[in-house]
Amino acid sequence: MVNGDGAHTEEGESKQDGNSEADGGEDSNEQEVIVIQDTGFTVKIQAPGTEPFDLQVSPQEMVQEIHQVLMDREDTCHRTCFSLQLDGNVLDNFAELKSIEGLQEGSLLKVVEEPYTVREARIHVRHIRDLLKSLDPSDAYNGVDCNSLSFLSIFTDGDLGDSGKRKKKGTELEQIDCTPPEHILPGSKERPLVPLQPQNKDWKPMQCLKVLTMSGWNPPPGNRKMHGDLMYLYIVTVEERHVSVTASTRGFYLNQSTTYTFSPKPANPSFLSHSLVELLSQISPAFKKNFTSLQKKRVQRHPFERIATPFQVYSWTAPQVDHAMDCVRAEDAYTSRLGYEEHIPGQTRDWNEELQTTRELPRKNLPERLLRERAIFKVHSDFAAAATRGAMAVIDGNVMAINPGEETRMQMFIWNNIFFSLGFDVRDHYRELGGDAAAHAAPTNDLNGVRAYGAVDVEGLYTLGTVVVDYRGYRVTAQSIIPGILEREQEQSVIYGSIDFGKTVVSHGKYLELLDKTSRPLKVQQHKVLNEKEESVELCSSVECKGIIGNDGRHYILDLLRTFPPDLNFLPVDGEELSAESQRQGFPRQHRHRLACLRQELIEAFVEHRYLLFMKMAAIQLMQQKANKDSSKTDVPAIAETSATDGGVGSTQTAAAQAPLEGKELEESIPGLAQAKELAETLVSEDGSDPKSREVVLNACRAVGSISNTSFDIRFNPDIFSPGVRFPDDTLEDVQKQKQLLKDVAAFLVTCQIPSLVKDCLDHSTLPMDGATLTEALHQRGINVRYLGTVLEFVDKTPAKAQLEHFYRIGIVELITRCAKHIFRTYLQGVELSALSAAVSHFLNCFLSSFPDAVAHLPPDELVSRRKSRKRRNRVPGGGDNTAWASLTPSELWKNIATEAQSYYHFKMQCESVDQVVEKYGLQKTTLLREISVKTGIQILLKEYNFDSRHKPAFTEEDILNIFPVVKHVNPKASDAFHFFQSGQAKVQQGFLKEGCELINEALNLFNNVYGAMHVEICACLRLLARLNYIMGDHPEALSNQQKAVLMSERVLGIEHPNTIQEYMHLALYCFANGQLSTALKLLYRARYLMLLVCGEDHPEMALIDSNIGLVLHGVMEYDLSLRFLENALTVNTKYHGARSLKVALSHHLVARVYESKAEFRSALQHEKEGYTIYKNQMGEAHEKTKESSEYLKYLTQQAVALQRTMNEIYKNGSNASIMPLKFTAPSMASILEQLNIINGIIFIPLSQKDLENLKAEVQRRQQLQELGKSEEPAESSPLELEDKIPVD
Repeated sequence: MVNGDGAHTEEGESKQDGNSEADGGEDSNEQEVIVIQDTGFTVKIQAPGTEPFDLQVSPQEMVQEIHQVLMDREDTCHRTCFSLQLDGNVLDNFAELKSIEGLQEGSLLKVVEEPYTVREARIHVRHIRDLLKSLDPSDAYNGVDCNSLSFLSIFTDGDLGDSGKRKKKGTELEQIDCTPPEHILPGSKERPLVPLQPQNKDWKPMQCLKVLTMSGWNPPPGNRKMHGDLMYLYIVTVEERHVSVTASTRGFYLNQSTTYTFSPKPANPSFLSHSLVELLSQISPAFKKNFTSLQKKRVQRHPFERIATPFQVYSWTAPQVDHAMDCVRAEDAYTSRLGYEEHIPGQTRDWNEELQTTRELPRKNLPERLLRERAIFKVHSDFAAAATRGAMAVIDGNVMAINPGEETRMQMFIWNNIFFSLGFDVRDHYRELGGDAAAHAAPTNDLNGVRAYGAVDVEGLYTLGTVVVDYRGYRVTAQSIIPGILEREQEQSVIYGSIDFGKTVVSHGKYLELLDKTSRPLKVQQHKVLNEKEESVELCSSVECKGIIGNDGRHYILDLLRTFPPDLNFLPVDGEELSAESQRQGFPRQHRHRLACLRQELIEAFVEHRYLLFMKMAAIQLMQQKANKDSSKTDVPAIAETSATDGGVGSTQTAAAQAPLEGKELEESIPGLAQAKELAETLVSEDGSDPKSREVVLNACRAVGSISNTSFDIRFNPDIFSPGVRFPDDTLEDVQKQKQLLKDVAAFLVTCQIPSLVKDCLDHSTLPMDGATLTEALHQRGINVRYLGTVLEFVDKTPAKAQLEHFYRIGIVELITRCAKHIFRTYLQGVELSALSAAVSHFLNCFLSSFPDAVAHLPPDELVSRRKSRKRRNRVPGGGDNTAWASLTPSELWKNIATEAQSYYHFKMQCESVDQVVEKYGLQKTTLLREISVKTGIQILLKEYNFDSRHKPAFTEEDILNIFPVVKHVNPKASDAFHFFQSGQAKVQQGFLKEGCELINEALNLFNNVYGAMHVEICACLRLLARLNYIMGDHPEALSNQQKAVLMSERVLGIEHPNTIQEYMHLALYCFANGQLSTALKLLYRARYLMLLVCGEDHPEMALIDSNIGLVLHGVMEYDLSLRFLENALTVNTKYHGARSLKVALSHHLVARVYESKAEFRSALQHEKEGYTIYKNQMGEAHEKTKESSEYLKYLTQQAVALQRTMNEIYKNGSNASIMPLKFTAPSMASILEQLNIINGIIFIPLSQKDLENLKAEVQRRQQLQELGKSEEPAESSPLELEDKIPVD
């Protein structure tokens, strides 16, 4: 919990770490977050054996939070079992500070040691274990407890603020070593993996103890319990001393037991201490020394390096880590409860109750909404963690099925109050829809439905907590359990919807009322269907959506897999023709299953597009009416005529098809259209009393397929084309309209959305760098990934294909790795656990290794007798034994990948081997390896792999370290914070930087309030803040915020995520501006390395990185190196922006400047001329850029002439010539920084001092005005946008 006042954030931020017990009451603080901010005060704290110290606190904090701070502070971190006392009175842990009598500025709080209980003793041992492991990254490698990796501090040498200021700027220039490692230089072909995780010297663990574990003598026998023994520990110190320790109510002491004899009496001396650390410090000098230095290092780390992330991030590479003994880890693994849960009263959590209760919290004002969103977010992240652990336990076979008699694929499980089912077609439920393929797609569709209904957030309508986990080739759906559902048969409990895909259907008034509230935002049309008795039943969702009232009286909806309408491009229906555009592209296509749905983003985009069309229609008709006023009434406007005659069905097609062009041409061809549009808007908002305007609206509504005749309203019937659903006869016309609408949307995706995506890539407003960012770009436009083949074909036919090479390549890699993932899924299902690493390494060899006959190393089973193993070598096909996986060959795998690409993505790929593909499409094997590992959850050993050897396979089974789950879940949003963020962005775009900055700071506070300290959206917020700080000239603040953004991006998104690469680049710029040149270079080299690993050198973004590197190197006078990078940037820019682009002109100019510094004027002139020509052609003679360039050309010419004269002089008169000193200047840092700002798109408005003063006064005057009339919640009015991603600068 980071309080708004910024008091003790360092300690405060690590409070996410553990004890969930804090959360129960913690949620009640944070009233009026915005009103009270800086009313903190200071208290003195006196702990036993330390000097009293001051602590800044805020009145809304709880006593519990001071506890957390003390457990994190270097000098008090070893205490866990204590109370805080004020004048002898014990403070209640869950009381807010402001409610405690007599607590004020300067009060003295005493830390008083309390007696232990078993629970407190366990917490203590666990806490000491955490302190000992605090610098050990193994939890991050193993993907547990929300730990993840971060490497920034290695490149910045600890804290950024100081390291730059220590060195003197003048002398710094000489001593920087600027040479990058060989593999980072432009044109290098090697892509090493090892530098991905540079070795951190802090992680070489300082050993404090050899062993700390629970003793075999636990639990204490009855008579010892009555002496206060709570539990026994067994410890081996670094000095090899073996001791047995008793945890008693009074503290920890040595007893006389040994490994084989139990003698619980205190040893002599017993060293009784209240804390285990104090005891160990007395018996082991090495412990004392190392523990102290470990804690020093721990508190020096940036808090963002150690706070837990909200959801687990997994690393696809890890070095070889030694497996150390760890009592707490062992204990956690064997208690089926989750981490801290044994410290929560009542043991397992009732997830459903928690998820639904948080939804019911009040939300009338800002503080209430913050509390509610924070509670929702917390429960969701806990639920996702629990569901993931449960799903892994289910697949690993550690959970008993609730129907153990049935075959494995049909089994269902309950663990920790979560229901688990496998993604197989059980009891032919999905037989009509595509069997197992449908059963595999249904959970993700359902999750999208849960996400959509959750975002609409209607009071009184409840969805289940849902998490979808892919692990070891199985898809597991985890859901919270509706109270009472397990006692009843499903047939009785469903009171709305259908359990057999529409053969029998029921409805319910309350459900219709609740779902009706969601129908407008989700664009779902209320409609009637026939049930088995031929009666018509009213529904407001698809038939599969079931309504069940739980024993708790709540109205639940589940099975939301058809929340969004079907995608006709992938759903061939007999007797239905798609639009011409769709057919031209080869649609409809056969898909694996019949559950292909459109994405919510597409529906939104389509409706938006139709709305513009609707406005245009109305406007044009109004203009025609004006024109026709003079002539008689008979000739109805032309547009209206067509739409009226076909009943609005056929024409919607033509209208939509022409729309992309039509808009522009109409605007130009018809004068006065703009005024007519305004008129149309007023007309649409009227009540429609005037018959003329009513007619206009009616025609426009019909033309765009609106369901209402008096206003624009487009909704979809999700049951159209569902097999088994029948509609009453009186609604046939409506159904016909709906069918047409679905065809229109399908055409819209192909004719508008895909071209617009490609156009955005061409003008570089969308820059995917890897599979994840490509998928995101598709999804933002509502394009499903099953269209990837279509998108690639479209790119292939684009005239500017060369400028889309990066996009095409990323698309191909994504397509190949997704096909491989499909194959890998079924491949893994047949592998028994003992052969898992062998099977995975064999698959990777077939996929990536050039070794032609990759033979699987069947595990020479350590446990099988010789005779059997010989038999096993000449495997009998179909001999069971689950070794079918071992017969896979590289050529077979690649043949399968090509087949899969054809059948799933309808994309033709000629490839017989990995080398052929790499050659043909210009791919890199490391990129393929990264993508397949991330998609399937494989973790491999961090070392250099020789993929290209034709003599031995690249991977052995020792290289496969782990296989992780891939988890999909809902991300609850912080809506108010998001509004502040958006209005801040808007202000910045209008040029009000100061106000924008304030709003974004406010957003940051609110984000922290809801999400805690770590979250993707906070990362975006920090990045924007840093940029604003920088533009407003506050470099140190920019550095500090950007450092947080980098750390957070590494921790939350991953160390080589494209977003992290960009954060590194921003940080480098601010470092340079702060005079920390060597750090800036290191950061840029890191960014370039990651970029090479993720997508290779041929990418538009590479030009930006290289221009940055080249400029910094120019600044430190490393001219030759600088040229290598700048010339590469020039090549890449020319390729992707076209030779006539202004970016290319700038690149020429940068190269020319370096040549000038080298006194090679001829080359400099050549480049500057190129640049000048571009400016002249693009901007004209008079433009300042053209003038600047021509001035520079004159200057270069003069310099060249001067140099030539001097040379001639030397030739003529030999060495005694009188030489005019030539000006060879190292470029000034200011000029380098100016160029850096230009290429990074940062524009300063040049102002004189006087202008600045005026601006400041104006801003202050505005602020005072605002203070006077400041409404408390400025962002209320802005409409809620359900965006999944925060748009980032």
